[in-house]
This record gives sequence, C-alpha cells and structure tokens, in this order.
Amino acid sequence: MRWEVARELDRAHGLPRLSVFETLYRNPTWEAIERGRGDRLAWLAGAHRTLEERAGRPLPPLHEEWRAAQRPIEPNLELARALGGSYKLSILSNADLTLRARLEREMQIHHLFDDIVCSAEVGMAKPERGIYTIAARRLGVAPAECVFVDDLDTNVEAARSVGMQAVLFRTDKGDDLRQQLAAIGVTPR
Repeated sequence: MRWEVARELDRAHGLPRLSVFETLYRNPTWEAIERGRGDRLAWLAGAHRTLEERAGRPLPPLHEEWRAAQRPIEPNLELARALGGSYKLSILSNADLTLRARLEREMQIHHLFDDIVCSAEVGMAKPERGIYTIAARRLGVAPAECVFVDDLDTNVEAARSVGMQAVLFRTDKGDDLRQQLAAIGVTPR
C-alpha cells in the first residue's frame, strides 16, 4: 500500500486522517468484495459517497487516484528477482477480482511469482487463518517453511499464528525489506 499517497490525498482535500483508506476498506461492502461477493462498482460508488459525506462537499475520484498510485516498489521487485531462483515466491493479497489482470497487464510483475492467492478467488481474506495455509499448500511447503511479509500488523500476527515467520514491512516508515529478510536468514543465494 502506498500509505503516503493516501495521507497526501487526505491532507490535500482537508479530510480526516485515513479517510481515503477507511472509506474503501473498513466497511462490510469491502469485506464481501474481497471475498469474491458483491458488486465492485457499487462498492466504489458507496466508498466515494462516504468520502464526500466526511468532506461535506463533492470531491474528485480520490479512490481512483490512490489506486492508480499503487505500483510496485522497485527495490522490492529487484529483491523478488534475486530471491526467485532460490525460493518459491507468492503474492497473498486481499483484493477484488481485478488483481490478476492488474498484476499481468498494468504492473507486469506476475511472472516473478510462483503463485498468486487472491482473497476474492478463494473466498476468504487475511487475517483469516485458512488463507495462509492455502498459500503455503499451493506452494507445496509447510507454513513453518514460509516467511510472510505484510504492511498490517494484524495480518503479520495471523501468519505467525499458523506457524509462519512474518515481517511487518512499511515503506512509509522507511523499512528496508532486504535487511528485514536478511535478519531472519532469507538472502539471495
């Protein structure tokens, strides 16, 4: 997540902190969408209405701006390329059904990963324990052999609860994923 972009959109439009994020992802409609149920367009329209209610005025499509800013973090792509020959790599994402198309067509990074687990495709989402075991099983490894990386502490704790090692990684906090992984023994071979 590009947290810094969401914060800047909130600030630039005089919105309370986390408004862009919360109006998209902290509601029952998103909980259905990320599990493959519900109407994606209705979710987006509802999130925009809620955002405008918070602002007390009409707003441009801020959610679209934030989503457009969600692009790969180049040092992490370099790390994925370096680790790919030695480790199995997977994406485990709470996302709507557009995830695969975005990874393939927009970001063009799908080929760096052995698997992609999209919550909307499997019908459950982080931090539900089952989605972590699905990800491990699809890679053909035990949870104890996995290292999970996420930007939300609740997801990191859930991964640990199924036996995975886990790393909390936040670009907006200045975290260096290469260093964090090296600290637990995950380095390119």
